[in-house]
Amino acid sequence: MRATTIHAPFDMRVEDVPDPVIQRPTDVVLRVLRACICGSDLWAYRGESARQPGQRIGHEFLGVVEEAGSEVSGFAPGDLVVAPFVWSDGTCDYCHEGLQTSCPQGGFWGSVGSDGGQGEAVRVPFADGTLVKLPADAASDDRLLTALLALSDVLGTGHHAALGAGVRPGSTVAVVGDGAVGLCGVLAAKRLGAERIIALGRHTARTDIARTFGATDVVAERGEAAEAAVRELTGGQGAHAVIEAVGTEQSMRTAVAITRDGGAIGYVGVPHGSGTGLDLSVMFDRNIALRGGVAPVRAYIPELLPDVLNGTVDPSPVFDLTVGLDGVPAGYKSMDERTALKVLVKP
Repeated sequence: MRATTIHAPFDMRVEDVPDPVIQRPTDVVLRVLRACICGSDLWAYRGESARQPGQRIGHEFLGVVEEAGSEVSGFAPGDLVVAPFVWSDGTCDYCHEGLQTSCPQGGFWGSVGSDGGQGEAVRVPFADGTLVKLPADAASDDRLLTALLALSDVLGTGHHAALGAGVRPGSTVAVVGDGAVGLCGVLAAKRLGAERIIALGRHTARTDIARTFGATDVVAERGEAAEAAVRELTGGQGAHAVIEAVGTEQSMRTAVAITRDGGAIGYVGVPHGSGTGLDLSVMFDRNIALRGGVAPVRAYIPELLPDVLNGTVDPSPVFDLTVGLDGVPAGYKSMDERTALKVLVKP
C-alpha cells in the first residue's frame, strides 16, 4: 500500500510500504476513506518535534473495516468507523474513567512502529476499545463524511477545551487561536450554551467561519492590544471562560490576561516555544483555574456524534483544501504557509 512518511524537516513523501495485517486477535485492518493533516503535524514537518526518517504520520482518519481479528466482537468487515487519534484498550481504569489518552496499552497513530492515518490502510490495535461505528449510509454523503472526520480529533479537542474552561449557558467565552481546533472550540462553546463568544484571530477567512460557528465578536489584534479589546468588550472584566488553542507563550499570556477573575482557561494548544507564559501568582490572586491537556476524544465521540449526524453541529467548513494521497506533501506546504486552514485527504 501507499502511505505518507516523513524523512526530514519539510521532506514528506508518499511511498510504498508493507500492507497492514492482523497481528493480534484484537486488531482490525481498516481501509481509509478520509484523513487529514493536523496543525500539530506541522511541528514535525518544521523539525520542531523529532521524527525518525521514514516514520509514518497522520492521526485523524475514518474508513471501512476490511478484516477483523478473532477476538473482535464489535466490528465486522464492511463497517464504517471513525478512529480517535489515540488507540486504547477500553478495559483499564483510565479508559473506564474516560481518560483513554492515559491508557497504559494505548498509543498515538504515527508513533514509531505504528501506521499513520495519511495512507491507504491502517492496522488498528484494540479495535473494540478504540473505534466507533458510524451509520453505513454516511459513506455516500460526502459533506457528512467530512464532518464525521472531525470527530477523530479537532471537534472533540475543541469540546475538551470548552469543558476545561467551564463553558456554561449564558457565559462569555473567548477563544485564542483561529486554527481548526480554535474554530471547533467556538462550535463547542455555542453548543454548550455560551451567550457571547469572542474569537481572537487575524485571518478574515477563518474568522468568517468563526462567525458562522457562533462567534458574536472578533478581535484581530494580538498581545496587549488584544487584551485591551477583550476587556473593552466585556466591561473591563474579561471572559468567564477562555479557550487556548495555540500553545505558545504569547497565546497563554493572552489567555490569562483576558480571563475574568474567578474564570477558567481550557488549554489544548500543543505546547511549543520558549515557555508556558504562566504567572502563578497572578492566577492565584485572581482565582483563575487552568484545565485541559490531550483531549480524550474517544470519550466524547458518543456524545457529539448525534449532533453531527443530525446537522446541529457541522465542523466540515474547517476543511478548506482537498487533496489525494499524492497531494499530501503539497498539503503540508499549504498549511505551513497558512494558505490552507486544514487539508482533507481522500486516499
